Amino acid sequence: MATRASDLRSLDDDVLIDRLGDSKQELFNLRFQFVTGRLENSAELTRVKRDIARINTVLREREIAAAEAMSVANTASSTTPSEES
Repeated sequence: MATRASDLRSLDDDVLIDRLGDSKQELFNLRFQFVTGRLENSAELTRVKRDIARINTVLREREIAAAEAMSVANTASSTTPSEES
């Protein structure tokens, strides 16, 4: 189930975190199959690794956007002129 980054961006953080956990579990299972010689299609390893990277990228983008928004809000509130009488 290769997912596109644009599809992932439309999902909530909770759903992304759940998918990340599922993908990591799938990668573990695929690695185990690979080591034991039962993996039929080794390209699945690459696909799952890339899905994990895409999910991590989207989560990090959101983290950075939230930090920037917070920084802008703090800067805007601290630059208001204070009135002294």
